[in-house]
Amino acid sequence: MTRKPWLKFYPAEVPPTYDYPKQNLAHFLELSADRYPEVTALEFMGKKMTYRVLLEQTYRFANALRKLGIRKGDRVAIMLPNCPQAVIAYYGTLMMGGIAVMTNPLYMPRELEHQLNDAGARVMVTLDPLVERVRTAMKLCPLEYIIATSIKDYLPFPKNLLYPIKAKKDGMAVHLNYTDQLLAFPLFLTSGSPEPCHVELDPEQDLALLQYTGGTTGFAKGVMLTHMNLVANTIQNQLWFYRSRLGKEKYLAALPFFHVFGMTVLLNQSVALGGTLLLLPRFDINQVLQAIHSKKPTVFPGAPTMYVAIINHKDIAGYDLSSINVCVSGAAPLPLEVQTRFEEVTGGKLIEGYGLTEASPVTHANNIWETRKSGSIGIPFPDTDAMIVHPDTLEEVPIGEIGELAVRGPQVMRGYWNRPEETYKTLRDGWLLTGDLGRMDEDGFFYILDRRKDLIIAGGYNIYPREVEEVLFEHPDVEEAIVAGIYDPYRGETVKAYIVLKEGSAQDADAIKRWCKEKLAVYKVPKVYEFRDSLPKTLAGKVLRRKLVEEEAERQKPPQAN
Repeated sequence: MTRKPWLKFYPAEVPPTYDYPKQNLAHFLELSADRYPEVTALEFMGKKMTYRVLLEQTYRFANALRKLGIRKGDRVAIMLPNCPQAVIAYYGTLMMGGIAVMTNPLYMPRELEHQLNDAGARVMVTLDPLVERVRTAMKLCPLEYIIATSIKDYLPFPKNLLYPIKAKKDGMAVHLNYTDQLLAFPLFLTSGSPEPCHVELDPEQDLALLQYTGGTTGFAKGVMLTHMNLVANTIQNQLWFYRSRLGKEKYLAALPFFHVFGMTVLLNQSVALGGTLLLLPRFDINQVLQAIHSKKPTVFPGAPTMYVAIINHKDIAGYDLSSINVCVSGAAPLPLEVQTRFEEVTGGKLIEGYGLTEASPVTHANNIWETRKSGSIGIPFPDTDAMIVHPDTLEEVPIGEIGELAVRGPQVMRGYWNRPEETYKTLRDGWLLTGDLGRMDEDGFFYILDRRKDLIIAGGYNIYPREVEEVLFEHPDVEEAIVAGIYDPYRGETVKAYIVLKEGSAQDADAIKRWCKEKLAVYKVPKVYEFRDSLPKTLAGKVLRRKLVEEEAERQKPPQAN
């Protein structure tokens, strides 16, 4: 018990260990369709799809892929926002043993070319308007088919098309003549039988997902997640949410499914529980507030920036948000001020959790209804071990000391696709080295300070951005804030704050600086302040600190001589 002090904070309803079923991840859909055939699985743009219909469409997609010659282990890229087609393509690919490659619809040809080449994808499922972008990226890619769809009409797919591609002898992929080879998507689906599509697989070894990391250093790496990785993490999340009502929860799906956080805590979780997914193609604050007000979702996983937008909306009092029971925040640190205000506004629970793509992704979370600690990512999930280690020796450091967070459990990846050296650096004796600096207290609650690479070293002092950002968020005029280290000729680095003010607030750097001096050691106080209308973010709502750092580095370059 002393090795895992967090176990004493487990709710009585949550087992510390569980016997996870060895199954295809898509079997969750089959189980829910059997138990709740007429429950609404998906709601999108005013239309609804039951579990019975969703399963039938998924079987058709799976069998249609097989008729194309796609086989177990082949990679199928899916570049779609949250829409029914994304769900059908995802589970259909898994059902027939394919490996899903979830791709960001904002990717440009260069990024697509790398991912499609690296994954060796045979098929791409995307939107009609993105077909030309995919074709541009395909010049050196082995794609054989593009399945293109319209976001507006998902039932019964009247305008969706299948574009076949053949390869020339020189390996260059080109489209066949559209007028001769154009196939309507309904024909593609109806060419696949609605009968069950089952393949033999080893859930512990066979991949369900090739999920590319954000590529913060160089090109993105493909994270290999097996069916068991994702089955285990889905169930771990379900165990933690022990008051969930089977067949009755409504999930507000604003996090994108192509991000592993949205995929697990929304898509896989809702389907496993027989819940209803209220699909939003992107995060739009007015659409989100209207959806909560009218559709009454009960669960709303998100990123801190989403909750920030809600609590600072000028018309927040005009919306009924009382249906929200549980929110799990991930992808970035959750400021205490945001958590407190959101719970006041909704009456629900907003807890902070932690994960990373390499762990399917969730490893830690605060208790939803029991003991939680502000500023903490919580305690490890069932069957998940964690410790703080010295980054160089990998030896566990004493309680309370800072080191690198290492985790292990059934949700930890097999490794990086075609990158054995990167895998070796990250996986050691079953332990995943997260690259995040943190500490553990005497109760087993973990605290993340920052990414190792985001640590600011000014004049020999270590400065953790999260600590400074918490203070900035507490300022009454600040809506969003992020800090980064910038070059300083004397201190090596100094702290710069990028701030988005609340509507009607004046830009007063001196006032914010005085505020920080009252709450932080002098060496941690930002020396430079930049006010912005917005901060660069991913579609999952994570602020892109590295983009700000890159912009700063570009500004500091000496002018080129004529």
